[in-house]
Amino acid sequence: MEYQKNYDRDQPKEFVEKLVKLNRTAKVVKGGRRFSFSALTVVGDQKGRVGFGFGKANDVSEAIRKSIDKAKRNMVHVPIKNGTIPHEIQASFKSSEVLLRPACSGTGLIAGGPVRAVLEAAGATDVLSKSLGSSSSVNVIRATFEAIKGLMDAKTVAKNRGKTLKDLWG
Repeated sequence: MEYQKNYDRDQPKEFVEKLVKLNRTAKVVKGGRRFSFSALTVVGDQKGRVGFGFGKANDVSEAIRKSIDKAKRNMVHVPIKNGTIPHEIQASFKSSEVLLRPACSGTGLIAGGPVRAVLEAAGATDVLSKSLGSSSSVNVIRATFEAIKGLMDAKTVAKNRGKTLKDLWG
């Protein structure tokens, strides 16, 4: 009998998967407590694509798998140039607010918790950030994604203004 070679183990993973938050909830039933889990993960290729997912299940591994699948389905593009973002931006989701600011090379990724996970998965190396308001992981990640969606690269700005890149930069 011939066995097929498992190519998944031989190839390097194309995505970086980060577990941001794992939460356990208990439901009291007749026989005791029934636990369920929710997982919040961030997935990125470190080349400018990143996504997040939230999954729930009765066991940890299944919740994480669901959240990773959802994260891979809703990926967005981050315009990263020389390891940083093109311009400063502030965005909010519910009561969480996130401020992202470009930094010169060598500064490093100055971000806390959920914002750091998103930016690392996207491949940013030099960004300053500040998380304001609510520190709920889900809301902070959603605010970060709102900020990412609002980022524009030089080509987009030039196109919106009806000019060429050369006209814009001089």
